[in-house]
Amino acid sequence: MNKFNIRSTFDVLIHHIDQLCHELQHSEIIKANFYELPAVKKQDEEIAPKQIPILKLDGEDAKKKCINSFRDIFLSGRESGKLLQRFPGLLLVNDPRDTIKSRVAEVNLAKENFKNTILEISNNDARFEAVHNAVPDLITLAAYRKIHCESEPPFSVRFTWMKKHATRVLTKDAALEMLNRSSIYSNPRMIDQEKWKQLVEQEKYRVSSLSESAKLRIRRPTRVTPEVNVRYTASNRYHVSAALPFILLNPHPDTKIGELSNFIEKDDHPRKREYNFLVDRIYLERCD
Repeated sequence: MNKFNIRSTFDVLIHHIDQLCHELQHSEIIKANFYELPAVKKQDEEIAPKQIPILKLDGEDAKKKCINSFRDIFLSGRESGKLLQRFPGLLLVNDPRDTIKSRVAEVNLAKENFKNTILEISNNDARFEAVHNAVPDLITLAAYRKIHCESEPPFSVRFTWMKKHATRVLTKDAALEMLNRSSIYSNPRMIDQEKWKQLVEQEKYRVSSLSESAKLRIRRPTRVTPEVNVRYTASNRYHVSAALPFILLNPHPDTKIGELSNFIEKDDHPRKREYNFLVDRIYLERCD
């Protein structure tokens, strides 16, 4: 029954995505921009890149890339299935009858229903097996990704790079257990393993000196991602993921449109200046 439910809700999703792509192809698209990012290679899955060059496309090429990206939810021979490929872009579309607006809402509802159907399976391993038996080679998180669109004319639509942090709260004992595991394994980045063990012992000492009630957290930086910033006024603005192209409906000619630039990481480390980490290498800090 799980396989049937997953496949049927997925087929509904694919139907609405296909309809959206068809309707976009036959819509009046005033402007199309697409920012092609380098493909993620398997050996780079654990590496946060210092630089990301983008290839800007516009016109018909950008339109095709934007529309095709909404269908890109399968492995299809790509090197990495662990990290999602992102497709930042922008489509300015005349939509006098709200055809595209309604279809995007239907696609996003179908995505939510598909996600909820999968999450009904509580066991992770069973969930993985059920999904990939029902829809082979599906990148599940790619299928979940919401399509963002705006129908009210904003002052500006701009792109930026966002560096987020994965936060995990843990107890003093859990932090010490993590450090104990570090001391058992050798560090391939250090030639002198004795110095490595001494470093871990110093880290353990700093954590051991805390009170038993001390609250700790790890704020680990993750890979930088493209975002879309939509602004109406200085206080009325929002930002959303640019993992998929952003659709601006019935655009006003005075709306300012920005572009996505190459990402180049700055040499400084503001996080390490702002916070006094107990253990720098794992971004461990007190949070009380």
